[in-house]
Amino acid sequence: MTRSERRAAGSLAAIFGLRMLGMFLILPVFALYAQHLPGGGDHALVGLALGMYGLTQALFMLPFGMASDRWGRKPVIIVGLVIFAAGSFLAASATDIYTVILGRALQGAGAISAAVTALLADLTREEKRTQAMAMIGSTIGLAFAGSLAAGPLFYRWIGVPGIFAMTGMLALLAIVVVKYVTPNPGVTVFHSDAQTSPRRLGDVLRDPELLRLDYGIFALHAAQMAMFLIVPLALSDAGGLPASEHWQVYLPVLLGSLVLLVPAVIYAEKHGRMKQVFVAAVGLMFLAQLGFALFIGDLAPAASAETSLRFVFWAVVATLFAYFVAFNILEASLPSLISKVAPPEAKGTAMGVYNTSQALGLFFGGAVGGWLARDWGYSAVFAFCVGLMGLWLVLAKGMRPPLRVKTQMFHVGHLDAAAVQQLVVRLSVFAGVESVTVLADEGVVMLKVSQLGWDEEGVKHVLQGGD
Repeated sequence: MTRSERRAAGSLAAIFGLRMLGMFLILPVFALYAQHLPGGGDHALVGLALGMYGLTQALFMLPFGMASDRWGRKPVIIVGLVIFAAGSFLAASATDIYTVILGRALQGAGAISAAVTALLADLTREEKRTQAMAMIGSTIGLAFAGSLAAGPLFYRWIGVPGIFAMTGMLALLAIVVVKYVTPNPGVTVFHSDAQTSPRRLGDVLRDPELLRLDYGIFALHAAQMAMFLIVPLALSDAGGLPASEHWQVYLPVLLGSLVLLVPAVIYAEKHGRMKQVFVAAVGLMFLAQLGFALFIGDLAPAASAETSLRFVFWAVVATLFAYFVAFNILEASLPSLISKVAPPEAKGTAMGVYNTSQALGLFFGGAVGGWLARDWGYSAVFAFCVGLMGLWLVLAKGMRPPLRVKTQMFHVGHLDAAAVQQLVVRLSVFAGVESVTVLADEGVVMLKVSQLGWDEEGVKHVLQGGD
């Protein structure tokens, strides 16, 4: 990447990271904090507070992206960050669970992810865009992992209101980054690989392979939100750990799971075993949710003997390790599978539906998990998660093995219909080129090429006007 592209990718990754860091920090401690708020004894309201962010994010994600096409990327991103900061400060000042719910809804309404992705596309060349997107993805992953370990420490130092206030400050800092660090786009145009196209939604929503993956990210995050209503309580009740000490559990299980993530992903990609590794991870997630159902269950009235509680605590820790191994593999694999499966010209639309499914999963998991915990007990929450994972396992087993391909993009400028047809014919003959898509209105060629090798030199020679 050029210096300008590195600056763009780095600054926009920082914006995502600053915003998501504050969001994830409350996840391991909020259920415990909410118990002390008026109305916080109602698990359904606590679940709604956790999940409400996802609902408004899903509702506003596409409108923010479309607004950025009309009014400019940076102004829309700044407006979104201001809304997100306002929600954070409202939640920080809350004296009851209802105000927290309102603050979380306002946070989600600042749904800038589509606009940020579009700005990144404006600022990077087609052939470097995947690399830039990977920087953002890895930043979000690191923010999630770091937050689970750091959240309990921040809870001890500044409490959940302090975490919300810090989240608002980080959002304001992100505005400074957008305004003064992120380069200004020379031209704002539509990018099929990075943005949602309403006219391609029908094709994406009718693709069974993409729908399997959309359900997967929905179920993964629904179960995550539901289980984090209960797991913090279990660590405190069974292990006697105050919330501020929960990092002693999360940090080692996260580090251990990350050690297993890299070889699993490398094995899947290098040996063409993506489906096998993916299905195994879904199966492990199914077993982890069964473990939570078995070991946590209705913990409050469960065994009072010290030995029984100690056994439950260590069983929960072991199950958390299995959960994070599966979660990390699935979280890393799903975007890659979307990219492999989606038609090149609809890749941005497929990712938009995928991101919306994830946000809806957060809301659904929080709302349903809270209701089940209140009316039916902890066991019902994990039975719900087991059901989500069981259906996903069936769907994952039925998926077609993904082709061992990656997407390469090149800018070619304006082409007429005859030139487009000629280019498709010339590029299709090169070794390793699996498909050729020319988007004449965007002046872009999108290739799906073999991961085992392709004639990159020959392709570039043709694209540069060679015979």
